[in-house]
Amino acid sequence: MKVRIAAVQYLLRSIDGWGGFENQVRFTLKAAAEYKPNFVMLPEIFTSQLLSFLDTDNDIKSAVRRMHDYTPRYLDLMAELAKKYNFYLIAGTHPNLRDGLLYNTAFMFTPNGEMFTQDKIHRTRWEKDKWDTAAGNKLHLFQTDYGAIAILICYDIEFPELARQVCEAGADILFVPSSTDDRQGYLRVRYCAHARAIENQVYVAVASTVGNLPVEGLGLNYGQSSIMTPSDFPFSRDGIAAEGEVNLEQVVIADVDLDTLAQNRINGTTIPLYDKRREVYQNPVEIVTSLCGPRKS
Repeated sequence: MKVRIAAVQYLLRSIDGWGGFENQVRFTLKAAAEYKPNFVMLPEIFTSQLLSFLDTDNDIKSAVRRMHDYTPRYLDLMAELAKKYNFYLIAGTHPNLRDGLLYNTAFMFTPNGEMFTQDKIHRTRWEKDKWDTAAGNKLHLFQTDYGAIAILICYDIEFPELARQVCEAGADILFVPSSTDDRQGYLRVRYCAHARAIENQVYVAVASTVGNLPVEGLGLNYGQSSIMTPSDFPFSRDGIAAEGEVNLEQVVIADVDLDTLAQNRINGTTIPLYDKRREVYQNPVEIVTSLCGPRKS
């Protein structure tokens, strides 16, 4: 089965109110819809664009929590557009309050109006210290009309155990909404995402924020959306199905083949998803001491 993925490289620009955000989202998703994708993904915390018209000078923690006031409008907008354009929409992530705690949550909308969520499990130092977010505790595997998918939010892709867990459960595609402020941060996500594609023989899509906002922590964004494959003969030579131009507003699109993926997991040059020796992982690490003492001159 061929599956078309569109990963949005979303430009953060200052706006005066909700209308500016809604107009940009409508324009972006309409442009993506023209290519008839099965999945569209927006980046992590792209709704932080709303902070450009909220008061963030004195207390960024409070400002981020005020973004929750826009959650109903955000949900309604994304559900409408997923249904209108008949695609699965991984609508980036949006900070939202539940039981007094702030979560960084990915919301996925189906063409028939259903909504599902995935909380970010591992928080960066910024999220813990500046935004005071709470951590999610559960992974989800979503069975869709176009394969089984999972969502690992930015920093979560840097923890191999999470990707392996959802891939052993049956994931065909990992979606990684991401937001990074510098090249080093972006490359941490990019290199780890590609490693997960190789380790688990799975497709991995990354969507990035670009642009800047006059808001603490959002003054710079470095991003390059991409769609990656395992590294083997049936796929692109470099394991990159598609990638954007760094730091430019655009939509990155690629077709991936789930039948090719299934065959590669059985007949690939290497098959790391199935070659894992589970029994070895039950053994404790043996610590060996080898001290030579000070060298003689």
